[in-house]
Amino acid sequence: MNKDSEFILSEANRCLLCKNAKCQMKCPINTEIPEVIKLYREGEVHKAGEILFKNNPLSAICSIICPHENQCKGNCIKGIKGEPIEFYEIENYISEEYLKNLSFEPEKKLKDRIAIVGSGPAGITIAFILAQKGYKVTIFEKNEKIGGVLRYGIPEFRLPKNILDRIQELLIQLGVKIRPSTLIGPVLTIDKLFEDGYKAIFIGTGVWNPRKLNIKGESFGNAHYAIDYLKSPSVYNLGKKVVVIGAGNTAMDSARTAKRHGADDVTIVYRKGFEDMAATKHEIEEAKEEGIKFELYKAPLEIVDEGLILRETEKVVNEKGESKIIDKEGSEALYECESIIIAISQAPKNVIVVNNAGFMTANGLLVTHKGQTTREGVFASGDVVTGSKTVVQAIADAKIVAEAMDEYCNKLNSINNDI
Repeated sequence: MNKDSEFILSEANRCLLCKNAKCQMKCPINTEIPEVIKLYREGEVHKAGEILFKNNPLSAICSIICPHENQCKGNCIKGIKGEPIEFYEIENYISEEYLKNLSFEPEKKLKDRIAIVGSGPAGITIAFILAQKGYKVTIFEKNEKIGGVLRYGIPEFRLPKNILDRIQELLIQLGVKIRPSTLIGPVLTIDKLFEDGYKAIFIGTGVWNPRKLNIKGESFGNAHYAIDYLKSPSVYNLGKKVVVIGAGNTAMDSARTAKRHGADDVTIVYRKGFEDMAATKHEIEEAKEEGIKFELYKAPLEIVDEGLILRETEKVVNEKGESKIIDKEGSEALYECESIIIAISQAPKNVIVVNNAGFMTANGLLVTHKGQTTREGVFASGDVVTGSKTVVQAIADAKIVAEAMDEYCNKLNSINNDI
């Protein structure tokens, strides 16, 4: 038994197997944590892996990138007076072992075709569910490989891409067809997909348009958007001193990636404090350990050739205990750097909406009711509906939409049979 498996077993043995497990209750996808650990302790690794995969086809990925401190780990009863169980480590070990040995026989296909536009977490989840129900599934992906934000928005050092390659192999085993480098919207339209016989269409195109700072100099050559940078960091020449604006996991990923690609001095600028950051504590600590600096209570005012003009901010608390951030007038100063990466969230590109009629949007996001868009037969979920959320939430929502799509197709078939 190697060190890793020894650690996993020791963690599993520490678990109390709570009947009303808070760790499971706080998991957005309701992973059966006590049952999985019980099976693992009994040597039933395959059964444990099967439960994880059926509940969440991307359990191997979620075990790595979920904000565990807010979910399973953060709600473990053992953590009240000691160290919480690191279930995500157990989940990762079991899930990767299961994926290694998993294989599918092509299912007997139903007559219905399903189109999945976008192969991020939501699209992959729906492809697995509907392919296993016997649908003829085709994934349309605008990039060269599947994965969406998992492949092009999360760096390799956080999420090894060989997991996505294995997931693609399994989808192909199930008979899923994948069309890479194919953009749905301007050429292949929604109408064309329906004309070709697709019974239902799923849109899971994510959020790939960066949010602007709306400050002067944002179009200068030394300014870049994080969502673009993380796709292909090796093609950027950022120089030795870099500033990242933002405080989410994308900002941390961008800063750590810049360090790995030659920047000696990388600083994250944020208008609030550590306690207000959207990034997980784990990601913040890892950034600190890698030498990332932080300029807190500083707001960007203007991008110039020499760097970034910042204004100091401060947190003020009123009599009710409510706090807000205010600018300190007259505190402007130049922070010299060679490049600036802007990481303050993303929005949908809406290529499909612009080129196809019948869709309603709100704040740029697709409007849906139980997964159904305002266009008949077209469903959507994930970040293109909710805005940027966690991967596990996108998977949880996608499971509901997959069942809605199955119900929709069955209802249509029933109507057609009665005619």
